[in-house]
Amino acid sequence: MKKKISLLLILAMSTTLTLAGCTPKSEAKVKVDSDVVKIGVFEPMTGANAAGGQLEVEGAKLANKLYPTVLGKKVELVFADNKSDKVEAASAASNLVQQERVNAIIGSWGSGNSMAAGDVVAEAKVPAVGASCTNPLVTAGNDYYFRVCFIDPFQGTVMAKYAAQKLKAKKVALLQEVSSDYSVGVCKFFTDSFKKLTGDDKAIIAKANYNTGDQDFTAQLTNIKNSNPDVIFAPGNFTEGALIVKQARQLGIKTPIIGADTWETPEFVDIGKEAVEGSVFSTFFASEKPITEESKKFLEAYRKEYKKEPAAVSALSYDAYLVILDAIKRANSTDPVKIRDQIAKTTKFPGAAGVITIDENNNAVKDAVLKIVKDGKFTYLDTIKSDEK
Repeated sequence: MKKKISLLLILAMSTTLTLAGCTPKSEAKVKVDSDVVKIGVFEPMTGANAAGGQLEVEGAKLANKLYPTVLGKKVELVFADNKSDKVEAASAASNLVQQERVNAIIGSWGSGNSMAAGDVVAEAKVPAVGASCTNPLVTAGNDYYFRVCFIDPFQGTVMAKYAAQKLKAKKVALLQEVSSDYSVGVCKFFTDSFKKLTGDDKAIIAKANYNTGDQDFTAQLTNIKNSNPDVIFAPGNFTEGALIVKQARQLGIKTPIIGADTWETPEFVDIGKEAVEGSVFSTFFASEKPITEESKKFLEAYRKEYKKEPAAVSALSYDAYLVILDAIKRANSTDPVKIRDQIAKTTKFPGAAGVITIDENNNAVKDAVLKIVKDGKFTYLDTIKSDEK
């Protein structure tokens, strides 16, 4: 009889443990009654994209310093390094929602890293707001991922129009970073738009590929040089981008080389030096053209805090933090699901990098800025309105 009772107890305990283990790991158990609101900062702090990640970290830290509380609660930033790697990105995001139990997340620089975290935040029902991840797939079909920047179909069109209308280009060569979802995406949207603008399905006369971390682009550039394009479009990471421009000039290529937002880091100029003078790229914000009162507040505080001019992505990360805080206020709750619902309703919010309205696809409707490298500095060139695409 004792053996039967013992067996029944063991079975009961086993069943209890099994059921406990079956609790979905995807459900984040956030303490909504806590005196602290935790916002995860999900960025590449090491690896190939570390410089970009650091710029976004600076923006988030500054926003937290200026706006340290919400609903009478302290806001704590929890940092997670995704190491510029998609596998590590999923792990870092999982740590934020499962172990740290954050209420919301900012990040990441690099669309591929953001996409890798997409399923994690959706299953955990914790909202993430990307600062500069422009690939449309980041938010596609994901109710819990948002962004405060424009997306690549618009960016690609902006640069295609610049090439066709400002540079009067008829033939373009592409140099894409095939290991980057971002670079491949921007090249595709540029191609579609440029062909439409020129009315020529054969307007892209050369296309060369490289991988993140490559340092020698002689073969690709030699082939491109032989095709004699009017413009070279090379939207990739800042390190490789600078090396591409530098090596192109060393090969005697005088063709204009244009890029996209990932070029806007100090490293682009540090590596490329005089070779990148005159390089034009699309980005999100120019300190010469403050748009809102929050823009002015951000610029003054950033210059005082970091003793330098801000990159556009720093302003966007700052804005991502503010959008989350605004959603918490409107929800009057720190529950992640309620925060998510209010982020989706964000309309005409005055951020540092411009006025933010989140559309039905969780994307921000934003203008684009063109910058040029002049005297070793990123200088404002033009603003392209979102309705001009």
